Amino acid sequence: MLLATDMDPGFIAALALILGLLIGSFLNVVIYRVPKMMEYQWAAECAELNSVTAQPAEKFNLLTPRSRCSSCGHLIRWYENIPVLSYVFLRGKCSTCRVPYGIRYPLTEAVTGGLFFFCAWRWGWTMTALVWCGFSAALLALAVIDWDTTLLPDDITLPLLWAGLIAAALQWNPAVDLTSALWGVVAGYLSLWGVYWAFKLATGKEGMGYGDFKLFAALGAWFGWTALVPMILMASVIGAMVGIGMKYSSGLREGGYVPFGPFLAGAGFTAMISGPQSILQFIGL
Repeated sequence: MLLATDMDPGFIAALALILGLLIGSFLNVVIYRVPKMMEYQWAAECAELNSVTAQPAEKFNLLTPRSRCSSCGHLIRWYENIPVLSYVFLRGKCSTCRVPYGIRYPLTEAVTGGLFFFCAWRWGWTMTALVWCGFSAALLALAVIDWDTTLLPDDITLPLLWAGLIAAALQWNPAVDLTSALWGVVAGYLSLWGVYWAFKLATGKEGMGYGDFKLFAALGAWFGWTALVPMILMASVIGAMVGIGMKYSSGLREGGYVPFGPFLAGAGFTAMISGPQSILQFIGL
């Protein structure tokens, strides 16, 4: 669906890049705080079940408190929070205690900006570009959160799923009709649900979490059921290669697991940029 505009395509893409950098800065907050918010909620629920009065805690959400240095507590000023540029000017360190910040912060901002630029460059000033920008932001946040914590929060996966169905219904994603998107949700969820139970019955262990089912179902909503096989193949092959490499390099975390969500997300980004069929060529099929 087109939006009326006479703006130059390059200018639109540049605006999208700037917007993506800003959204990427906010994604850093989401990636850090959403798992913490979940932990606080679980603690409060456990206290309630045990009839324990929880101690009042500092208000903690995506907006409160203000961002601060994790080492010295220095409140981040607005000019210290300019995407990518502030990291470069501060040489990646807190302006007060000089403790280095992680490189992930500017990388998240830059990747988000690049994804938004791509969406605007490919689809122009359209609702299609807008919904794919939203898809990119949500998927990137999920990938990083899962890598850090092995959590795929329902607060992100479920809106991503519903957004895919709505985009298909309103033809904002013209490559997928509503029927294909709906069956993509069903097939995406049930396929990994089946693998989960087959593995658990065979080994007595849980090979993946329920968040993986929901994420794959969300990808089915955005790309349709026909794209699921290429995406799961790519995610499985690359995930296995990374897992083997981490095992031999002693990089596996305690328990010897590798979260599957980041590889599903990688397959989703590949499908968005190059199309689902390109995945088969990528893995040599």
